[in-house]
Amino acid sequence: MVQPKNPFHGQLGRRALLQNGTLFLLGSGLVSGISGKLLADESLDQPLVHVGLITDMHYADKDSNGSRNYRDTLKKMESAAIQFEKTRPGCVIELGDFIDSAGSVEKELANVTRINKEFSKLPGKKHYVLGNHCVEALTKEEFLGEVGQSKSYYSFDENGVHFVILDGCFRSDGAPYGRKNSQWTDANLTQTQIEWLKADLKAAAGPVIVFVHQRLDVDNKYAVKEAATVRKIFEDSGKVRAVFQGHNHVNDLREIGGVHYCTLMAMIEGPADSHNAFSTLNVYRDGSIRLTGFHNQKSQKWS
Repeated sequence: MVQPKNPFHGQLGRRALLQNGTLFLLGSGLVSGISGKLLADESLDQPLVHVGLITDMHYADKDSNGSRNYRDTLKKMESAAIQFEKTRPGCVIELGDFIDSAGSVEKELANVTRINKEFSKLPGKKHYVLGNHCVEALTKEEFLGEVGQSKSYYSFDENGVHFVILDGCFRSDGAPYGRKNSQWTDANLTQTQIEWLKADLKAAAGPVIVFVHQRLDVDNKYAVKEAATVRKIFEDSGKVRAVFQGHNHVNDLREIGGVHYCTLMAMIEGPADSHNAFSTLNVYRDGSIRLTGFHNQKSQKWS
């Protein structure tokens, strides 16, 4: 069987350039700047893949609490829909905490149905990463059944790019989150999932982009307990280019062992008239990756 050509083949060097207050790490590095500030390059006009990203929507039919305006998520989704209709991503991935706590299984299922009605209107195939709030009162089977997804972790290929969806919603003893049986600070991938990840990366023919809810670039309460182990697996594979994660509700970016870890801003934070956050992701044939952020989500670029 002939393997598809890897558009990221070859080793990339690094060099830094500061221009107009924006840091460009050229080669395998990052271009970080304000939302929407991107480099112009005619050779990158046609991406291999174009993906929509949203995280931490925390939708619930309940009153606001602090910076979280739960019902406003519906209005924020309307803004995302308008933008995504302009560029038509091939798929849209939500990175967890699709819903917030609602007090009962029935109410949480109703909230999943309501927000998924809006999410399903977005162009492209939909992918759901499990967040701790998704399976606080619900079981994984109930949540996934409601959104029509069969697995909580899996991989898929699009035009030579390999995408990996991970599930950090397991307790230290390996039990899956559900029915209020867990603490959000006890997030794990389980050994079975880690072995699956190793085999999946070994078989991957193209460059790899990973999506997960809890963080993999830190070793604190926002991370999965096996974060250091997973980072080593990524580095050893030589294929993982970027990891996109949520959970922390902030813009953050780190490079560890040649892998870029991008934490995306939560959609839930702030009222709809002053805050929103979502993005689109482009992967190009020459190895470049562009994250175009909207509203409070920062834009990033790896060359």
